[in-house]
Amino acid sequence: MRPRVWAPAAREIVLDLPPDGRRVALRATAGGWWEADVDLPPGADHAYAVDGGPPHADPRAQRLPSGVHGPGQVFDATGFAWTDDSWLGVDARGAVLYELHVGTFTEEGTLDAAAQRLDDLVALGVDMVELMPLASFNGVHGWGYDGVSLFSVHEPYGGPPALQRFVDAAHARGIGVCLDVVHNHLGPSGNYLGAFGPYLTEAHHTPWGAAVNLDQDGSAEVRRWICDSALRWFRDFHLDALRLDAVHALVDDSPQHLLAQLSQEVADLSRELGRPLSLIAESDLNDPVVTQPVEQGGWGMTAQWADDVHHAIHALVTGERHGYYVDFGSPQTLRTAFTRVFVHAGDWSTFRGRPWGLPLPPGADGHQFVVFASNHDQVGNRALGDRPSARLDAGALAAEAALVLLSPFTPLLFMGEEWGARTPWLFFTDHPEPELADAVRTGRRGEFGGHGWSALYGGDVEPPDPQAASTFERSRLDWDEPRGGDHARLLDWHRQLIALRRAEPDLGSGSLAATEVRFEESADERDGWRGWLVVERGGARVVVNLSDDERRIPLRADRPLTVRAAWSPVLLDPPGGDDAAAHVTLPGRSVAVLA
Repeated sequence: MRPRVWAPAAREIVLDLPPDGRRVALRATAGGWWEADVDLPPGADHAYAVDGGPPHADPRAQRLPSGVHGPGQVFDATGFAWTDDSWLGVDARGAVLYELHVGTFTEEGTLDAAAQRLDDLVALGVDMVELMPLASFNGVHGWGYDGVSLFSVHEPYGGPPALQRFVDAAHARGIGVCLDVVHNHLGPSGNYLGAFGPYLTEAHHTPWGAAVNLDQDGSAEVRRWICDSALRWFRDFHLDALRLDAVHALVDDSPQHLLAQLSQEVADLSRELGRPLSLIAESDLNDPVVTQPVEQGGWGMTAQWADDVHHAIHALVTGERHGYYVDFGSPQTLRTAFTRVFVHAGDWSTFRGRPWGLPLPPGADGHQFVVFASNHDQVGNRALGDRPSARLDAGALAAEAALVLLSPFTPLLFMGEEWGARTPWLFFTDHPEPELADAVRTGRRGEFGGHGWSALYGGDVEPPDPQAASTFERSRLDWDEPRGGDHARLLDWHRQLIALRRAEPDLGSGSLAATEVRFEESADERDGWRGWLVVERGGARVVVNLSDDERRIPLRADRPLTVRAAWSPVLLDPPGGDDAAAHVTLPGRSVAVLA
């Protein structure tokens, strides 16, 4: 590798080559780039000292084996012997996604250990694994959103060679791989971007401080840095999709938004490689621009996360109304979410205290929206990291699963959800700097003030110390859980639902127009909504009884229906006599699927 680094304002740059301490002066070239007339072999450590400052790894460092404060290392991405030549790829739209955190998915907490569990995901029916961020960050364990290098893989997880092995193993089993990447900010420790160039700007601000520079002086190279990192994951690591964190925090007043540029470049690479490559955006804007094609003025994302659908399902099934669930929880709201995606589409958001969102255009594809009952945010950002399984009975968990997996959207499961895992998933960090650790503790306590946790938990609640080793350890999955009882039953239920989604075209359809929600108008709402509802999906029916009592539920159908799956025994009555409608009788806290 020929050393090369962008530092447009530098007066001099010296290449530092540990361990022998050799130093080589770089020469300035066009566009603010500097180069050294040496060739570094794979495995060579190197860092750059700008204007007499301490040496730091390049912002494009391919590997950081000594951590974020150490030198970079040359990594030969072409050295891996791939076995996925026949891999045709998988489009994220309509796939069954499975989000996992490498550090807590297994006892070992590595990519190689996670690969040993891929057969479990094959048996479940997963189409694509979504890995939480792997970019290098300071410390050993954390969520990954404090990464400081867009090109490297966290070394405790196994570094870049382990990611290549994981993707190859997944492809061998017919599973695609999505990587969660963070372009909207960098972590507070080990971020040396300012020593090299204007990667950040004070012209805009985000919740993390100064914004990534996408539209000020020097932004062309910053945008190139982001796009090149994304293309590298697809090309050198054979990834199938990227999940882009909080794109609403990418503040960009350029003529072309960064995401539009990225989507076009990824589309070009997809054509070159001959397989689908997906970009999945996390956005809370409720704005069609996210998935609208670039040629129509949009950002061109393949899909986006749909929090409103989560809120509608979660609040209905759990009865929670605190914090951002305040406008959710009714079956009417679920109907809106299942037919229009955005519950807030220009109307008043009580939680935000202002109107929010825009309506989707007619004919939107439901598969462009990723939905879930749980994910890392919706569990980990609760004060106690408690999953729905900590509060719901098995029947309600089964109903929640059916509403997600048989919806007109792209469903995502969060690791362990498939068996109703009882292990919490908490917010944890491992900042070595005492002042940063204290700031995180204080900030975490303050963050919960506006979310109504006291009412939910029945009094003041103290979130576990993010820095405590026990907080991290408690968040590990217990793989003994799914071996028996309701855990095994829920696991089998999830497998049935995913199989039905594939087998029944109406249940796998992304048609919002062919989706309707009917519900019991006179249901009890004193302690959350407790009644029956039917989600009609073409000729299929997902029937849920959230009450405690048996219900005889009318079914609208122009063809005979059969029970394809049921959490508890049900009775299906065909139309007859004076009653022109078929009926299904469901026990309380139960769900059935008919087609």
